[in-house]
Amino acid sequence: MSVKDGPVSNVSDTARWVAVYRAVESARGDAVFDDPYADRLAGDRGRQIVASVPRTLRSGWWMVARTKTIDDLIMDAVAAGCDRVINLAAGLDTRPYRLESPAEFTWVEGDLPGLVAEKEQLLAAETPRCRLTRYPVDLADPAARDRFLDTALADAHKALVLTEGLLMYLEPADVADLSAALVRPEIAWWVLDLAGPGLKKWMNDKTGGLLRNAPFKFAPAEGIRYFEQLGWRTGEVESVIVVASRLRRLPWPLRLVARLPQPDPRRPPEGRPWSAVIRLTRRHPED
Repeated sequence: MSVKDGPVSNVSDTARWVAVYRAVESARGDAVFDDPYADRLAGDRGRQIVASVPRTLRSGWWMVARTKTIDDLIMDAVAAGCDRVINLAAGLDTRPYRLESPAEFTWVEGDLPGLVAEKEQLLAAETPRCRLTRYPVDLADPAARDRFLDTALADAHKALVLTEGLLMYLEPADVADLSAALVRPEIAWWVLDLAGPGLKKWMNDKTGGLLRNAPFKFAPAEGIRYFEQLGWRTGEVESVIVVASRLRRLPWPLRLVARLPQPDPRRPPEGRPWSAVIRLTRRHPED
């Protein structure tokens, strides 16, 4: 695969990029998660991207924190009765293979046909720990997305929807449309990662054209209040830099930043990068 005008040629390339960081973390003696498939999935393309990114991003501390946080939120939901994960734009995620979910648990992935085919090939010899189904679908097509959700949620009672590494690449109107599509009685939780305006500006303008072909678009000035105004209730808000500090993955200069009072997630800063992993539930009309 050739590089076109930048290290990341499209949004799908970001899946290969972050898989490298999962592989690096898994190789550590004190790893906070184990992904034995990540290096295979990242491939030469993923390693090429990491070699091209600015030094400030190369350690992948933010990806380690995001991955670990989402792992924990999912397993917490499973313990609370979640019977299904619907992973939208699943990319090269391997949680169905590495998380200790019950064998009867259902996991459904949806992503672009090319990426689904690549993943199927690379993991053909592996056995997931739960019941896993993948669907090729263009989630940018609202009708195709809704048909996918109809199928994915069949017989579900308490599902969790995961949109890891997705929303920042969508237009705000598309995020609002997705939010409306997820208002279904079968969906109990929505887990997402949210970028603030400062991170959007930094990633788009200060990384040497890294995301020229896949720029950040969604980073609402009102932070989590954006979703609350759409009828969601905020549960956990885990600042990525705070989690990375707790996991001892932060480079030294950023450890001092993590000790500072953290921004209000309803008013994320415009002047410095901020991101968080959020777990939402639907707000009842009487609330």
